[in-house]
Amino acid sequence: MTELDTLDIIKSTKGKIMGVDFGDVRTGIAVSDLSRMIASGRGYISPGGIDKTADAVACAAREQGVVAIIVGLPVNMDGSHGSRAQRCEKFACFLKERLDIPVAVFDERMTTMTASRYLNETGTHGKKRKQVIDTLSAQIILQNCLDRLKYMDN
Repeated sequence: MTELDTLDIIKSTKGKIMGVDFGDVRTGIAVSDLSRMIASGRGYISPGGIDKTADAVACAAREQGVVAIIVGLPVNMDGSHGSRAQRCEKFACFLKERLDIPVAVFDERMTTMTASRYLNETGTHGKKRKQVIDTLSAQIILQNCLDRLKYMDN
């Protein structure tokens, strides 16, 4: 497997970044603007299987013209990495093998809870909720990463 890149490497690139919330059923995708100020949801894919999902995300990355990818890493609250985090790291490595751009993981603790709270506040329930939660989670992961990258300047 390929070693993943760091935020320092991603910070040194110029251009749009893709955020990915990898899931076994649906994988949410978000993309930043060129200035890396705002993350926008781009939907989700659900091809099934880690290999097919990596292929689909790599294709989407090429289509969107991104220069780097951030994959959400579901770290446990105590900082440990469980089986889900290991699967996300494996997915990120699969992406790295398919693309010639930096791929890094980013701590996504509390992202799904934040997305759920937002959807509760907006009254989004049922089938509509399932359709947007993964995209919203990818958007939150990417926005948190963009904010961190800005902070790294100081």
